Amino acid sequence: MGATAGSLEALRELNRLRVIDALRQRGTASRSEIARHTGLSRTTVTTLVSDLAAKGLVVESPLAESQGRGRPPTLLRLDPSVGAVVGIHFDHRLVRVAVADLSSTVLAERSQDLDVDHAATTALDAAAELVDVVLDEAGIERSRVVGAGVALSGPVDRDGTVGATVILPGWEGLNAVDELTRRLELQVAVDNDANLGALAEVSFGAGRGLSDVIYIMVSSGVGAGIVLDGKLHRGVTGLAGELGHVSVRAEGAVCRCGNRGCLETVASTDAVLSLLRPAHGEMNLRRLVELLDAGDTGAHRVVYDAGHEIGRVLSGLCNVLSPAGVIVGGDLGVAAAPSLLKGIREALDRYALAPVRAALELTAGVLGERAEVLGALALVIGDTDRLRSAGLAALHGEITTTMAG
Repeated sequence: MGATAGSLEALRELNRLRVIDALRQRGTASRSEIARHTGLSRTTVTTLVSDLAAKGLVVESPLAESQGRGRPPTLLRLDPSVGAVVGIHFDHRLVRVAVADLSSTVLAERSQDLDVDHAATTALDAAAELVDVVLDEAGIERSRVVGAGVALSGPVDRDGTVGATVILPGWEGLNAVDELTRRLELQVAVDNDANLGALAEVSFGAGRGLSDVIYIMVSSGVGAGIVLDGKLHRGVTGLAGELGHVSVRAEGAVCRCGNRGCLETVASTDAVLSLLRPAHGEMNLRRLVELLDAGDTGAHRVVYDAGHEIGRVLSGLCNVLSPAGVIVGGDLGVAAAPSLLKGIREALDRYALAPVRAALELTAGVLGERAEVLGALALVIGDTDRLRSAGLAALHGEITTTMAG
């Protein structure tokens, strides 16, 4: 009898966790939406929500306006006081840090310009200082922070070690997880910036509601974050998505990876700016945007050509994976979206299989330069096991330590 009662309670605890997971992933949701998301019955969800509200884990607030007749639905969210997470993005020229509650509401955000690529120790120390600043601004005690997610602009092994790279020469061989864990005294998860850009757009942006998405990050390189069945696909080495190192010109320029004619040698931000310098002199992204806004034919053509090259390679990946969406981000994706997407779209129309092309939507990302830090937050917020091991459950006695994963 006792064993049966224990089994029933364990099942109930598991179902409570499923409700919490749904709210972490969606931010806010009605009882009906939670039922659809979890597969639980509406009656079961109502009972579980009552339990969670009594424990102080879930709060509710009615919609301000009803979209139809009758009583408006009630939205549920995790109580902001339950816990918080930190997100860090090490971009090439700046460090950005944010803190959010478990409903994914950003409470404070700061950034600092510095040479991240060549000064790993300086960048790590700056990140630690910025974490102190945002926690203080948000009024969050460190004891309430359940973990930190980190986006790094380079190849990262599964254990957090930065691989051999000319992208981040000051980081090669450094274990970013260990270094940040020591500085922050928090649990830390590290991933590639393209992966976390993908996670952000799927969680909060243009890919919300889609389970199979390819995120193309066009910046100093060309990378892809791949989401399959709602989860990031990292591959055995953690390096899945290195789209920029697909060879497109057998006798092309030597790439920083050592091979010739890689996609990034013809379609990255640096490649585009380099092609425009003979006609326009010193070039940077701001100058490129000025040229595009002025209707400069050469600028539009160079960006379009870059998009077309990306689209040709992307077509092969889409034919293999058949995603529901392709989202384009990165600094060039933000600065030159119309011309870049036009090139990508026309290449997809030409080279992707007709049924695959018909089923996918191509769109620009909506999160801009904040995508990676938001993805770093989502990396922790969406990780049930990490939150449980960090002690979130102990805050309100909600999830027992004996539950299975």
